Amino acid sequence: MKEEVLVARGLRKAYGDRTAVHEVSLALRPGEVLGLLGPNGAGKSTTVGMVCGLTVPDAGAVTLSGGISLASDEAGYKRRIGLVPQDIALYEELPARMNLELFGALYGMAPELLKRRADEVLAMVGLSDRARDRPSTFSGGMKRRLNIACALIHDPEVILLDEPTAGVDPQSRNAIFDNLEMLKAAGKALIYTTHYMEEAERLADRIVVIDHGRVVASGTQAQLFALLPAAQTLHLEIDGEPDDWALAGLPGVSRVGRSLEARVSNLGRDTGPLLAALAQRGVKVRGLASARATLEDVFLQLTGRALRD
Repeated sequence: MKEEVLVARGLRKAYGDRTAVHEVSLALRPGEVLGLLGPNGAGKSTTVGMVCGLTVPDAGAVTLSGGISLASDEAGYKRRIGLVPQDIALYEELPARMNLELFGALYGMAPELLKRRADEVLAMVGLSDRARDRPSTFSGGMKRRLNIACALIHDPEVILLDEPTAGVDPQSRNAIFDNLEMLKAAGKALIYTTHYMEEAERLADRIVVIDHGRVVASGTQAQLFALLPAAQTLHLEIDGEPDDWALAGLPGVSRVGRSLEARVSNLGRDTGPLLAALAQRGVKVRGLASARATLEDVFLQLTGRALRD
């Protein structure tokens, strides 16, 4: 087991009478993507702000491997963190390369190293041929990719990405995914916030769900799916239409048109007994298909379906 590169314990932040984050704890290892999910206003961006040092917590602390914290070595801590903020953070009228040089200079990078790193990150995000162009001439997806390049210029160990694909086209989204998977393979540790459940399913090794500023679930995707009362669905094609008595006493089984739908918690364990019970009741099954629950099902189970505006 790799040593944790980042540990956040008991983070708390209040704004007046409203507690935005309450006792949030996280841990992250090298080569791991941690998905941070939650409804609007759940406290995701505030948590990211405290982890990267832009927001001062009212309580709790974040420590990097080696015992480095903002309190013990602020400059050293921030050199090991890269932030891709939710809002585009670029100087629109400076060429792309000059944006990178500016951010690199803020980290005290030597000129030769900065030039080499600028070439590397521009190539990584597919913008080498636009290095001399101003971001004001870029598409939304290109700006997002340059934003990521700026966060990577100083080669950080931990990268925080706050909804990095918001408003981008599918091609840029896939390019960003490829970049993040390369970073993960290189041993970087990533915290990734998103509203797109399919992104978390693709990228995240572990997921933390927060709501109203509190952690409501944490674990691998398999562990989160286990929280559902029924994690999989069986769709059964049948002959005819069974009487109500034939379905009575079969929990989770319902009619959907001229077919049946059954919610089961374990496909391998529950399918056989269900088919046997239907056969005993004279229901002839001609075919079946299965579908597992999605991360969106888990998310809605944990946080509810009410609108969050």
